[in-house]
Amino acid sequence: MTDSTGVQNSSSTTLYRERQWVPWYWWAMAAGLALLIAFQFSLNRNFWWFLIPLLVGLLLMVWVMFWMSKNVLEVVQDPDGSRWLLAGDANLPASVVDRAMVVPESAKQNALGRQLDPAAFVVSRGWVKELALIVLNDPEDPTPYWLLSSKNPGQLLQAFVPEQTMTPNK
Repeated sequence: MTDSTGVQNSSSTTLYRERQWVPWYWWAMAAGLALLIAFQFSLNRNFWWFLIPLLVGLLLMVWVMFWMSKNVLEVVQDPDGSRWLLAGDANLPASVVDRAMVVPESAKQNALGRQLDPAAFVVSRGWVKELALIVLNDPEDPTPYWLLSSKNPGQLLQAFVPEQTMTPNK
């Protein structure tokens, strides 16, 4: 579990960890964009008008790609056996979970569209194809459910709430 400052206690065990990196071709497109912008700056000028905008553009693109890839999902277990789901700065104890299921790619648009409850906690990344749906049963929390992008939502839910995980019919 994490303490009030958001730092994970050293006595807890990590059961699942996933960092959602942007796809490799986004990096290639970002490099191409930096190259194109640098080329535009250098038209009819000397080499420095190409090199400096290229370096600045590449640094900016690398920063943007790392910033977009900062989302980490983690399931930790305390020494007392309680499990916690950490999604960025938010954390969720397994004790308040009513049920959980995998939302396949075919149902992602519906889950994030008209069926989405405005009070839900959502962490969605467009390049991640599947979602994990975690329905809560906490009378003190107005959040009805968590909806999280995950590269492997089945493993995430098995690590977090193995006894309450439902698998969808494909």
